[in-house]
Amino acid sequence: MRLMLLPLILAVVSLGAASLPSLAAGQASDIPDWLQAHVGTGEGQIAPVVLERARALHQRKVGEGAVHNGCYFAMDATRPSTSPDGALGRRFYIICEADQTFRAVSSGYGNGRKLSRADFSNGRECAKNFSNAEGSKLTMGGDYVTAEPLTSFKGYTSVSGKKTPFLRTFLQFEGEGETANARERAIGGHPAVYVKWQCRYKNAESPYADEEGYVPYGSVVNYTGGRSNGCTSWSPSDSEEILAIVQDNPTTLYIYPESFDIDAVAQAVKDRTSLSDAGLYWNAACLKAIGTPRFWPKGSLEPIIDAWRESLPPPGPPAKLPICR
Repeated sequence: MRLMLLPLILAVVSLGAASLPSLAAGQASDIPDWLQAHVGTGEGQIAPVVLERARALHQRKVGEGAVHNGCYFAMDATRPSTSPDGALGRRFYIICEADQTFRAVSSGYGNGRKLSRADFSNGRECAKNFSNAEGSKLTMGGDYVTAEPLTSFKGYTSVSGKKTPFLRTFLQFEGEGETANARERAIGGHPAVYVKWQCRYKNAESPYADEEGYVPYGSVVNYTGGRSNGCTSWSPSDSEEILAIVQDNPTTLYIYPESFDIDAVAQAVKDRTSLSDAGLYWNAACLKAIGTPRFWPKGSLEPIIDAWRESLPPPGPPAKLPICR
């Protein structure tokens, strides 16, 4: 059904943002007027095809009884990490139709890997490579439903001069179709922060202490809007809102582009066919930056990743952190 989308909707890549709402309204009359105002390819807007598929997924899951949440999420992984004014690019969408609220926020995408047999790494600004291969560290477009949140200890850090445990919550995603291995890949969403360990100190009373009574200590690194290991990552403040929305109330997430979108855009680029003429969508700035996108199927990429892993020397004993001074 997705391949049958009318070209007029998808031709928005070549149109000015001011004309987008009226064009989209003509093709998707069930989209309420307040939401139509956010449809487009400009900064902070959602491309018509992304909204159409995100709404269809949410409505289908509600109809199946799998989801009861009035809000749903979408992501456009073809957009850049930085907006034209130098701020963080907004490519993740929080849509609550019952409340008539729409928010566009920043998010990370998969950074990939650069191996001797295959370079499927992504730059900091735009994603070129996509895959559902385990170990690829790449984003996979398609249908997801949020699952259980898992909170884990990442180390101690200083808060107002006091050493405090830093906990980060990971929101597991459940996929279907090409995203069905989301759990195997440990794909989900989380705040774009981690603790860079520097040393360890004695704190035997801590529930996170090792067998010798030490805990790791370091500084918090914030990589909001950057790359990740294939998961969706948000700023700490946006993460709080997103996690609150799905607390004990799962919802849907649609990530664009899917494999057939990528292949179709790549073919259009090869044929020197305009995306609007082909009825396709990709963010124009990122397409210019990456040249041609590529989808790496798990069947062809996983053997390369497995061979690379097997070539690695056996891991030695983990190095111990120095004692904090």
